[in-house]
Amino acid sequence: MTQTPIMPSLFGDVISTFMNVAKATDPKATDADVVISGVPFDLACSGRAGTRMGPNAIRQATANLIWEGKRWPWDFALEERLAVVDAGNLDYAYGEPESLVDNLESHAGRWLKAGKKMLTLGGDHYISLPLLRAHAREHGPLALIHFDAHTDTYEQGTRFDHGTIFHHALKEGLVVPEHSLQIGIRTSYDRHNHPYEVLDADWVNDNGPKAVLEKIRARVGHHPAYVSLDIDGLDPAFAPGTGTPVCGGMSTDLLLKVVRGLVGMDLVGMDVVEVNPAYDHADITSLAAATLGLEFLYVLAAGKRAL
Repeated sequence: MTQTPIMPSLFGDVISTFMNVAKATDPKATDADVVISGVPFDLACSGRAGTRMGPNAIRQATANLIWEGKRWPWDFALEERLAVVDAGNLDYAYGEPESLVDNLESHAGRWLKAGKKMLTLGGDHYISLPLLRAHAREHGPLALIHFDAHTDTYEQGTRFDHGTIFHHALKEGLVVPEHSLQIGIRTSYDRHNHPYEVLDADWVNDNGPKAVLEKIRARVGHHPAYVSLDIDGLDPAFAPGTGTPVCGGMSTDLLLKVVRGLVGMDLVGMDVVEVNPAYDHADITSLAAATLGLEFLYVLAAGKRAL
């Protein structure tokens, strides 16, 4: 009797990489355009721990996305335009944040020097700081497109703190504030002395994705841009599985439309962070993160054709 093949989209336990792409650990041994890396780190969080499990949960959630082929609303399949590999999860000495910083900067540097772009799965938001260091060394100071409920510019935090990263990034000259935006913010910050343009959640929800994209394009222009997406930028109704949920955020639909609208911009990398599977329900947070990451890859692929 002939057996029916098991489809990855129906059995998440057969998914070991993002969208079941090939594994690769040597940047020089692959012609891939983009590398996906997981960073299972949550020692810098101030809320609920557990985001170390985020990278694997996001990968598992892509089992629900593989079946589609040509993803709606795009008119092509991703693999027709973009070669993607998965480098697995970063190794570091657990309990030693400095080893995370050193290993992540080195890991990112190797892939970037080989001409690859990066999609990195967190982990808590602290991972963005070593990633920005590596990207800035390769591309120069960056425009930052940051989706979040929090500005993460707080000065009073400890050395390893997911709430201070964009304060340190500015002090280190990694980002260009006049070309940067923070989108979906709905927690307190110093509005009179804030270095970045803020599109708060009320404005975003009232004005919609088209207006958000107009603001992004006007601010960023042709500057090389790094996208940092904290999943708590989404409202907890759409992403309950995160360490510091804040009501009043964006919908998945709105954020997908904004990410989709970044086609043609000089995007050098993206991270998706703060997915906490222990607090998720029916994997909807992991699925949102996986879908947003996949949408970023389609944006890169669509832009590649436009070159």
